[in-house]
Amino acid sequence: MTLLQGILLGIVQGLTEFLPVSSSGHLTLFSAILDVPSDILFTVVVHLGTLLAVCIAFRKDIVLLLKGLTGLVLDGFHTRGVSSRRLVVLLVIATLPLVIGALLDDTVEAMFSSTLFVGCALLVTACVLFLADRHGGGTKTARDARPLDAAIVGLAQLCALFPGISRSGSTMCAGLLTGFDRDFAVRFAFLLSIPAVAGSFVFKLPDLLEAGLQAASPLPYIAGFAASVLSGYLAIRLVRLLMQRNSFRYFSYYCAAVGAVTIVLSLI
Repeated sequence: MTLLQGILLGIVQGLTEFLPVSSSGHLTLFSAILDVPSDILFTVVVHLGTLLAVCIAFRKDIVLLLKGLTGLVLDGFHTRGVSSRRLVVLLVIATLPLVIGALLDDTVEAMFSSTLFVGCALLVTACVLFLADRHGGGTKTARDARPLDAAIVGLAQLCALFPGISRSGSTMCAGLLTGFDRDFAVRFAFLLSIPAVAGSFVFKLPDLLEAGLQAASPLPYIAGFAASVLSGYLAIRLVRLLMQRNSFRYFSYYCAAVGAVTIVLSLI
């Protein structure tokens, strides 16, 4: 992998991890376009970059979550209506379905080599985005969101393990369709990405150790990491702005177009 390829793929990962267009699908497609072989180390590195980006963007929320977690533990796991404590519980519930993802690892991995599957999955993402933009949104926040709502968002995140299904898009849309306030839907989806990405790193760690963590040059990996942090942070700010303006339908059109072109090229 060259330095330029590392930067480009880092930008792709950073932007598409948080824009509702599927980072895994785009990373698969751009790797094929740039003729870059599958590299588990690079994939983990750029995902850690997006993890850092969301931690920077939501640092105040993370501090409140840590306080809520501390209060929850010290108070015998009683939420007592405290929003930060309820948010911790909701995030835990939404993260639990990812345990099932460990059982689907081989199936998910096989889909990454199929651009036809990625194209079809992007069309699914487009439909979900369109529906949520037209019919989603409510007034629920951490104070009144139900555990069932969190479980639905968690199941949406489980589906996003497959390339072409946007993680941020599916979780935000699931939140909107269950009646989340638009700003809360964004915050919840992005905060939910923290345990998801961290858990993915832990899950892939044995594969990294088995591969020996050997790279021809560290520069593409360092550049990819930096590019994913910067582009990821900018993408988060853009999503929050567009959510306020009810503009997700444009991402729906984009996913539909890319998905259709990908399907056609896969069948040629």
